[in-house]
Amino acid sequence: MSKFLVLWKLEPTLLLADREEELTHWIPMLEAVKAGMQAGLVKDFGVFAGGMRGYAIWEVASEAELFTHLLGWMPGVNMEVEAVVTLEESIEAIKNAVQK
Repeated sequence: MSKFLVLWKLEPTLLLADREEELTHWIPMLEAVKAGMQAGLVKDFGVFAGGMRGYAIWEVASEAELFTHLLGWMPGVNMEVEAVVTLEESIEAIKNAVQK
């Protein structure tokens, strides 16, 4: 399984003008994230204290699988994705590089 850091930001042009109505959309969104965590796909999730932005750590088989999951959040959420090399993978890679 591969890990990915997903930095997300709500698309400001799609936010509702009515603040109270906009806030009612947060609970279903967060429940969807919770379901991803229960399924073992999302390992960690957070909203930055300033709001409207945050991060998630996903663990899936491939970039294509992650893309499939993230399509469900588009176009309302903009995402920046980085593949993560874990500590164990980093140590192994460095050992292999030194041996060559």
